[in-house]
Amino acid sequence: MYGTASARRRPPAGKGEHLADWADGRLGLYGLARANMRKVFPDHWSFMLGEVTLYSFIVLILTGVYLTLFFEPSMQEVVYNGSYTELNGVLMSRAFESTLDISFDVRGGLLIRQIHHWAALVFITGMLVHMMRVFFTGAFRKPRELNWLFGWTLLMLGIITGLTGYSLPDDLLSGTGIRFAQGAILSIPIVGTYLSFFLFGGEFPGDDIISRLYPVHILLLPGIMLGLVTAHLILVFYHKHTQFPGPGRKERSVVGMPFLPVYMAKAGGFFFLVFGVLTVMGALAQINPVWAFGPYRPDLVTTGAQPDWYLGFSEGLIRVMPGWEINLWGHTLVLGVFIPFSLFPLILLALGLYPFIEAWITGDKREHHILDRPRNAPVRTGLGVAWLTLYAVLLIGGGNDIVATHLHLSINVITWFVRIGVFVLPVVAFIVTKKICMGLQRRDRAKVLHGRETGTIKRLANGEYIELHEPLAQSELFTLTQHEQNPPYEIGAEVDAGGVRRKVRRSERLRARLAKAMFGPDARIEKPTVEEYREITSGDHQPH
Repeated sequence: MYGTASARRRPPAGKGEHLADWADGRLGLYGLARANMRKVFPDHWSFMLGEVTLYSFIVLILTGVYLTLFFEPSMQEVVYNGSYTELNGVLMSRAFESTLDISFDVRGGLLIRQIHHWAALVFITGMLVHMMRVFFTGAFRKPRELNWLFGWTLLMLGIITGLTGYSLPDDLLSGTGIRFAQGAILSIPIVGTYLSFFLFGGEFPGDDIISRLYPVHILLLPGIMLGLVTAHLILVFYHKHTQFPGPGRKERSVVGMPFLPVYMAKAGGFFFLVFGVLTVMGALAQINPVWAFGPYRPDLVTTGAQPDWYLGFSEGLIRVMPGWEINLWGHTLVLGVFIPFSLFPLILLALGLYPFIEAWITGDKREHHILDRPRNAPVRTGLGVAWLTLYAVLLIGGGNDIVATHLHLSINVITWFVRIGVFVLPVVAFIVTKKICMGLQRRDRAKVLHGRETGTIKRLANGEYIELHEPLAQSELFTLTQHEQNPPYEIGAEVDAGGVRRKVRRSERLRARLAKAMFGPDARIEKPTVEEYREITSGDHQPH
């Protein structure tokens, strides 16, 4: 009777509770939330790089929706007579006129335009830097190879989306960029002309290119990217986040904070911080002032025309390439454009395929949730720095005229510097980076065995001066020695006990050579063993 009376006194369930019960009965939300809302995420400043990228993408979508309400993707010619009097009476496309209207007549239009452009630059920058963090720490290893491909595809689509986006206003700068792209397409043997005619609807510039780029920019590419971002986040949640080595951090345990409420609260605050910074940049730092360039005309080229940074290295490839041409059977192959146009995706493809190449070399099929310290993988770190060096050198080549005018240098000198630097500087960067990593490994080994230098000098009874060292804490000892140093893959004996020579494939020999170069004795400093540590820290060998 007591239980019955208690049940009678219980207040009736509210509408919200009924709705929650209804949804849980059909979607299983309670069980899903209970299993995942308390999921632990590690904390490190470098993990914010991915968050900056995500939040910039959200800002891009929000500002892009606003801009679509006022932009008209039409190449119909009109005579401008608007608020920007400097261009009154000038013949231009409706796309350029609507861009001017957004900038000068729509309330907040210029601010939204600039936030959108800055968010695009931060988005692609964030993706590249985030991928470099993943690369240098080995976070791409199993089971995250697919997520690496998602990120790489997002980077490629982001570059293409940026190209289509800044081409829409149909100003002189963006028109020059489209002309550059059309020239690269024409260099493709046999099918280049057909591709150009198909894209532009006839001779360049045609009347359809803006209206064709518009749905690609606002619907097709963002839709694909939104799907990839969602899949990327689901896999991050499913695989659990990687973490840097440290006490208590193992392959099957995570040290950090729960997703709800701590991580969600921090993520929400960080989103508004990113949004605020982008808004300040859009309000104070001018970018892409299309009114200063004027409408596009095929017979004009903008002085000092430069693409956004993420496409600068592709232009650098073409600018520094010798103007080679070959005439075959009445057709001209413009190798000076086609070769660098082909190298552009290949350079990025090398980055995308690297995780699978390393996995083949190591033969490691285990899951990895603990990150590498870059110094403990000298060859991988050197390759990453070499790739970035190549990117930077080509970026200089893409702006050789700007560098020449601002630094008062000869453009020919800059061009030859880039031509030579493309082959020399990445190699130098690799060698220097590898040596630095090896040196850092030696320092870690010395710190483990002898302790940390205190800067205090002590004079012994015999007159000798020594520097005092203090032992490292157990947590720091663990961080410096937790990494694995497995022997590299080897072919093994080519002749068995019976004297029969077994057949070894070329791929196996190549794999063994690469494994030795990447993970052999010349690519690492052996970390101290337990016996070495105990011997040197016991009795008379203990650090002073």
